[in-house]
Amino acid sequence: MKVAVLGSGIIGTATAWWLRQAGHEVVVVDRQAGPAQETSRANGCQIAVSFAEPWANPHAPLKVLKWLFQKDAPLVFRPQLDWRQWRWGLAFLRECLPARLAPNIRAMVRLSEYSRRTLQAMRADLDIDYKHLECGILNFYRDPRLFEASQQAADLMRDFGVDRRIVSADEILRIEPALAGSREHIVGGDYTSEDETGDVYLFTTELARRAMQQGVEFLFSTRATRLLAEKGRIRAVELIDPQGLYRSLEADAFVAALGSYTPQLVAPLGVACSVYPAKGYSATFDILDHGAAPTVSLTDSEHKMVYSRIGNQIRMAGTAELSGYGRALNTIRCDNMVTLARRLFPSALDFDNVRFWSGLRPTTPSNVPLVGRTRISNLYLNTGHGTLGWTMGVGSGRALADLISGRRPEPEFPFLG
Repeated sequence: MKVAVLGSGIIGTATAWWLRQAGHEVVVVDRQAGPAQETSRANGCQIAVSFAEPWANPHAPLKVLKWLFQKDAPLVFRPQLDWRQWRWGLAFLRECLPARLAPNIRAMVRLSEYSRRTLQAMRADLDIDYKHLECGILNFYRDPRLFEASQQAADLMRDFGVDRRIVSADEILRIEPALAGSREHIVGGDYTSEDETGDVYLFTTELARRAMQQGVEFLFSTRATRLLAEKGRIRAVELIDPQGLYRSLEADAFVAALGSYTPQLVAPLGVACSVYPAKGYSATFDILDHGAAPTVSLTDSEHKMVYSRIGNQIRMAGTAELSGYGRALNTIRCDNMVTLARRLFPSALDFDNVRFWSGLRPTTPSNVPLVGRTRISNLYLNTGHGTLGWTMGVGSGRALADLISGRRPEPEFPFLG
């Protein structure tokens, strides 16, 4: 069977890889000049099963109202004249109902665990160097109330099989000595030793190269503009090639893995896709003093920031702006990131040569991604992974390849279709 995969981030590239392993003819289309150039370019690098939990919970609405008036708030909702944003917001509020929390966490954890196992197996089989570390993820707290609330969240995650262990402030320093300068402000934390980190861009670009060697065709600098339907099926996708000419690509099945832009492609066909962009930021610092820089990946719970070591650099990432499709950098947020990093690691990093980036995370109201077949029998979605695209990416790609191949995927997950 010939399958057209639209998008070559970690989601689309992993889907193409596993479809090829299943024996299909695969063509990947991407508007950029190479793979992983958008949301998969410079994220926080965490493979974080321990944080596979939704933003939507019973406490979220009050937090969002509070953050509306903070310029540097971790999550900002900036109202737009866009009905899609308001529809997404109403759906988010429904997902905040207490009865929705447990099933959403269960779905996210199951897919995340499966994806981490899949990634580990791929690493062993393919020997891809993506600067991965298996040092776990350490989440630290400054506010005693947040720390107490985190213990309830950790208990819930353990109920789903995630070993998110509560640790004292002293134990935090034993796990990551680089936090010694902040000891007086830290009240405790939690630690998951099984979680990992790695550069998603390096992994995705190398996986794409291996896929090409196995016969997957990549059409870069090519924009998918329209899906052409005929007799209840998709016959072809309309493309604009690098020369600006229109052409069509016919296939037996089509996978929309365009991140936040997926709804724009499938909506004209009446296909539901409740995904909206949440703009995130990252800052990459060169390490000046390796002994003073963290090795364990860190999550600053108060500011919703993560820090991961990737080779000779530290990648800091966080924040979420529900403000439309713009990627312009907000200088207040960038300056705040540098301030936070300087407080934690004042002598470790090169603060004069910071590389900032922003990306649009494709986010569903529940944070549970959309993976599976739509009401159109040969059109599939693989999008909506939010902040967990790297955590869930290779697993959702493999699971969707199984579905397209007529096999039952391994993870227990509410697949579409």
